[in-house]
Amino acid sequence: MKKKMNLRLDLVRLIPVCALGMAITLLLPWLHTVQTLGAVTHNGLDLVKSQNLLHMTPLTAAGVAAILLSVIALLKPSKALLIAVAAALSACVLSGVYALLTLKRAADASGLLTQAFLMRDLGPGLWLYLILAVVGLFLTLRAMREPIEYIVLTVMASVWLLPIVWLVLTAFRQESGAYTPYIMPKGYTWNNFTRLFTETAQFSFPRWYLNTLVVAVFTCVFTTAMVLMISYTFSRLRFPARKKLMNIGLILGMFPGFMSMIAVYHILKAIGLAKSLVSLVMVYTGGGILNYFIAKGFFDTIPHSLDEAATIDGASKNLVFWKIILPSSTPIVVYTAITAFIAPWVDFIFVSVIMKDEYQNYTVALGLFRMLEREHIYEYFTRFCAGAVLVAIPITLLFINIQKFYVEGVTGGAVKG
Repeated sequence: MKKKMNLRLDLVRLIPVCALGMAITLLLPWLHTVQTLGAVTHNGLDLVKSQNLLHMTPLTAAGVAAILLSVIALLKPSKALLIAVAAALSACVLSGVYALLTLKRAADASGLLTQAFLMRDLGPGLWLYLILAVVGLFLTLRAMREPIEYIVLTVMASVWLLPIVWLVLTAFRQESGAYTPYIMPKGYTWNNFTRLFTETAQFSFPRWYLNTLVVAVFTCVFTTAMVLMISYTFSRLRFPARKKLMNIGLILGMFPGFMSMIAVYHILKAIGLAKSLVSLVMVYTGGGILNYFIAKGFFDTIPHSLDEAATIDGASKNLVFWKIILPSSTPIVVYTAITAFIAPWVDFIFVSVIMKDEYQNYTVALGLFRMLEREHIYEYFTRFCAGAVLVAIPITLLFINIQKFYVEGVTGGAVKG
């Protein structure tokens, strides 16, 4: 009985209305086509019959689940049922977004349109389906008395997770090619992952992965050490031209890095370091050092009384930094290390300019991009997705394990006193 009292029953009654409305949108126009005999409207169900333009099974299944669960929740309200309704409506949002993203290619390939697909060719059916799914999800979460912020984040996460789910499914997909008109693969296999490491004649993924790891680790170590020392210097020491140097660093950091990449390449070429992993470490470290303002702001929050007490006891500035300040600055150390590690892991622009045709020194970002070239994309697309999953795993695990320190490093705040 208490569970019912904790729910907003007035909103529970509206959820089945949204779910039934989503079912009705399948009968409304999802695509307007113009033929020689006049305007013809294709609704959601017609699209299934006309050359299987949309794979409607996920849309229909999610909608039916939402209807059934919402009706059961209306008859017997409980938080567990509303959670299930929210999951079904989230699936509706995801499947609707997928349909929106794949409709252009499917419509162009079907021959129904006399010209290239444009946004104005969309009928109201798809838009209403998405709107009702989002509204239903909002009402479900509000019926459980969840805060507005949580609801907004849940809806956004439902959309953001779609590319990740699609990427993982494609990585295990058995069928070749870059596009399929359906969501769930017809067959699953581990070969996309194993072939990345066994068939290296065309694309040497293991070498690229090792290159990226080496560059990321050295960049992380050098950048973290230099950023922390520079930040502490600007935070604690007072010397001539201090503010001018800080302003210069701030101004330089405002310019996008790719503006200087041609000049950087010619400088590296002149000193004989072009097309080498050392050059990448130098470039990423040099760019990362300019991001010292967050670390400086963190050091500013550490009470000066710690420095003064250590100085009275005879500690030097160097000893104060390494033995007192740094041990109490774990959040900003972790934050700086993560940002320095990620930069070379995901960068594409600089490595493509510096490496040129030095195939063996590619990083995973540039190497995986080569798999998407026209002559390779059909055969290597699923392997590209498998490689993208392997690239994402280290960073994902890193964030999961040290997310607490990362947030503290961004928000600031160290020793209180």
